[in-house]
Amino acid sequence: MEVWYLRRMTKLIKDQRGGIGFILLVIMAVLLTVGPIVLHFGQNTHNELPFVVEEEFPPEREIIPGEVFGTTLAKIVRHELEGTTGWRPNDFLLWGPNVMADNNASRQLGIIQAVRESARVFKDHLTKISSDNFDQNLLEADTAFRNDAEKFWLPSAEGKFRTGAKLIEAYVDGLRAEPPTSRKMHLRNVEAIRLFQAWTDVLGSAHADLFKSQEEDGSAIMPWRNDDYFYRAQGNAHVMHHLARAIRREYAKELAARPTVGSLFDDVVTSLGKAARLKPVIVLDGGSASIVANHRRNLEVYISEGRQKMYSIREELEK
Repeated sequence: MEVWYLRRMTKLIKDQRGGIGFILLVIMAVLLTVGPIVLHFGQNTHNELPFVVEEEFPPEREIIPGEVFGTTLAKIVRHELEGTTGWRPNDFLLWGPNVMADNNASRQLGIIQAVRESARVFKDHLTKISSDNFDQNLLEADTAFRNDAEKFWLPSAEGKFRTGAKLIEAYVDGLRAEPPTSRKMHLRNVEAIRLFQAWTDVLGSAHADLFKSQEEDGSAIMPWRNDDYFYRAQGNAHVMHHLARAIRREYAKELAARPTVGSLFDDVVTSLGKAARLKPVIVLDGGSASIVANHRRNLEVYISEGRQKMYSIREELEK
């Protein structure tokens, strides 16, 4: 009797183990199938910045030079920090930048790169001429944005970036103060040229990553590197798309007298807007004659178009 009972219990345990194993396999299969789709649509939603320059600063609204650019820059950073998953590049485990759902982490690294360059030009050129002092808020914001984007703590990346956003907001508040405590943006061609020069340098690096067919050491581009290049470039485009709209609004009076330059601005905004929203379910790396898409090259078309139009703007402004 005892032998029969032991055998019966052993069989039941084995059967239960088999059932649990099957259930776990089903759960894993569902996660692997549904997970990418959920992440895809979630990323699509996150990619839309809930702030539109033209709605916030319509033509009839009187603005203070620097107000639109500063507000837009702060909104871009805030959106990444306050999204559903927050700042991703310094996370760990399943949400780490190099594990599973890493697309937004790569995109945010591209975003902070473009934010840093834009904040630097904002501080060094757009609000400063020759021997002028730096605007203190912009000086401190530039430093805050340069914190290691992948640092978890002491200090954390999101903590420093949140400080940077607050300082940009303080700069905007200072423009409206009586008397003003912030330096206005200088609406001269030379300052705008410096900004487009910085942006074309960043997009040049993005172009190189998107267009290459192998790594610098001659090795093949692995799938996990392929989508990293894609999303970092897209992060660059996201920032410049919105800040180009801001610059167009800042220079609205000047551009009204130069319709050719205004049209080029519109082309930049359109091209980079398409680049910022391009979102395949899987980033593929097909060859030139392959029936499989090459999404890096597809994105590169919009990046290069925006970059080329920036060069044209620089040429027009230098005349």
